[in-house]
Formats: sequence, structure tokens, C-alpha cells
Amino acid sequence: MIQRDAYLKALQEWREKQVIKVVTGVRRCGKSTLFQQYISYLLSDGVKQEQIIYINLEDLAFEDLLDYRQLYRYIESRLSDNGFTYVFLDEAQQCQGFEKAIDSLNIKEKVDLYITGSNANLLSGELATLLSGRYILIEMLPLSFKEFLSSVGGTVPIRESFNRYLRYGSFPYLTQFDISDTTFRAYIEGIYNTILIKDVASREGIADVSLLEDIVRFLSGSIGSPISAKRISDAINASGRNISVNTVDKYLKALTESYIFYKADRFDVKGRNLLKTLSKYYIVDTGLRNFLLSMASPDLGHQIENIVFLELLRRNFKVNIGKLDDKEVDFVASDGNQFIYFQVATTVLSEEILSRELRAFKAIPDNFPRILLTLDDIPAYANYEGVHQTYLLDWLLE
Repeated sequence: MIQRDAYLKALQEWREKQVIKVVTGVRRCGKSTLFQQYISYLLSDGVKQEQIIYINLEDLAFEDLLDYRQLYRYIESRLSDNGFTYVFLDEAQQCQGFEKAIDSLNIKEKVDLYITGSNANLLSGELATLLSGRYILIEMLPLSFKEFLSSVGGTVPIRESFNRYLRYGSFPYLTQFDISDTTFRAYIEGIYNTILIKDVASREGIADVSLLEDIVRFLSGSIGSPISAKRISDAINASGRNISVNTVDKYLKALTESYIFYKADRFDVKGRNLLKTLSKYYIVDTGLRNFLLSMASPDLGHQIENIVFLELLRRNFKVNIGKLDDKEVDFVASDGNQFIYFQVATTVLSEEILSRELRAFKAIPDNFPRILLTLDDIPAYANYEGVHQTYLLDWLLE
């Protein structure tokens, strides 16, 4: 199993603290495996097997626990009398009303609670109300490039590994076998159909799945471009289908809540405020995008822009699109203390392209860091009046 060190560290830091550890993320990104790795760590640290309760609510073996009262009674009857009991509840949202069981368990002494879910709705409504201030959220993504490289070892040249990472994506299981276009499509199609039907259509009561798929493909082909619900509605209506702006809004919300897409709002760098129009959407995995577009879109610039966006999320930045009058900065990343500005380009070896990428940086009225990420394998980063050009693969491996 590929060690997910950053996520393991987060769980370890909150061990035995009376807050519920909530791990969310798209299906098959490694949440269940993370729990198994953490359980192995606990056992190696002296915790006894009887102190650990692990329940996967998508496993038929636990079908009787889909009633929250049964779930509570099952866990309560197995609590250890000797030290902490570590309770792991996988895909908690499968149990309607699970938050009532979790809330009751959370008030007991020496119960350490961990739950996962594949939909942001996990923390909406009653759970958020009941547990206000009593949970921490760990948002999990598929493999970073650094994690991906650790799975293939040093036998493959780094640029070749990156090309595979872009083409086939970063769902962990795909690193476990020799992959081809055929095996990739078979595996990704299964993930995609499960997410679309189970996490989006069924949950939201969407009957016209083909219309939902039209929106998914539109977003996939528009990565890195400003998008509005009206623009999507107009495009679909022009093709002969009929969909309202309000319905598109509903579908967009469902797609982001299932972690297929992430929304990046525009940020006025000078005014320091968020703008309400023309956000951008990024997909959770470039391999999934390639599957949806039938591997037909080389579009390297937008693919690496997507990679950078996800990596910034992994590094716990809040990420927006920067607007400066008629100019745009690809990403404005904030850690709560400072901003870092990013431009992403395949190459800036041409003076014209370099000048274009630097133009927005020069208009920024503050002195926060400015980083230009490219696929130009320069020996050391270049500096253009405070703008640091860095080889993308080096940055991804920091």
C-alpha cells in the first residue's frame, strides 16, 4: 500500500482528542486504505485489536447496522473497558441518521471516533448542527505526483512517470498493475458510473442522467476556462436539449459535493474581495478527464494547470483565480497569513510567451511571493524582478 503520510500525520495529531475525525473525498481516493494504515500504526503502538472497531457500511456484512439505533447499540456493546476504543466508520452516510449515533458516542469517555464519506453532504444539515466545533475535516485527494512516484520506484524516468500520471491519473489502485488504455478505461468507467449514479443522481433525485453527463463532459472540456451556469445552459440548449439555469446550478452543486469537480472563484487582487461571476472548475483527476474526453484532448496547458490546482489544495491552501483589471493570475493561494501568486505554463522559452505570463505579475500591488511554474527543465530557478520560475516537476516533489 502507498503510504499517505500527510493524511496519516493529520490523524496522528488528533489521536485521542475529543473531536470527530472526518475524512472526505471522491470514491476510490484511498480513504478506506488510510484507515487500514492508521489501524496498523495503532497496533504497532501497543493498541490491542479488541480496542478497535472498524465498520464499512457499504459491506453487506454490516447491513443490519444501516439503522442508526442498531449502529449505536453494536458499537456501544463493544467499547473497551481497558483504555481508548478507536471507532472507524467507513462511508457513514449509508446509514440514515448516523449522526445521532455519532453524537451519542462522542460524549462518552475514551471513545476516539473516525468517519469517512464520499459526499460533502456528510457535513451538512443535522450533523453540522449537532457537532458544531466538535469535528475536524480532512479532505483527501487521489495520489500526489510525489506519492505516485513512490509507487513506481526509480526505474522509470521522471518525465515519463509524469506523462503517465497525466494520462492515466492518480487513483491509487491504478499503480498496482501494468496499465494499458484498455484496463484504464475499464477501471475508471466503474468509478465514474458509481459516482455519477450513486453519489450524484440517486442522492439528488436526478432522473435524466444523460443530461447530467452532458454537464460533466462540458466541464471536463472547459477546465481552466471561466464558466457560468448560464453559459452551460445556453450550450446544452443550443444542442437541442432543454435545461434551465437553475437546474444547471443544482447539478453543479451536486458534482462539487461528490468531489468530481472543484470550484475556484475569482478574486479581485486589488480590491481583496471575491467576485460572484465566471468561476473556474477543475476535475479531481486528469485520468478521469481523459476518459470523459476519449483521450482525445492533448491540451497540456490546462492539464498541468489542473495538477497545480489540486496540489495547492493538498498543501492546505485556499485557492482562487486572480483578477487584475483586464489581466488574470492563474492562482491566488492563501494560507491565512500570506498570498502566493502562481502562473502555470507549458513553456516560456519564447520571449513573447514569457512577457505575457509576467504581465499580470507586474500589475500586482503587493510584495507577496510570485511563482511561474513551467515544464522548462531549467538547471535552477530563474528570477525576473521578483518572479521565480520553477520547473513544475521539482515543485511537485517539494
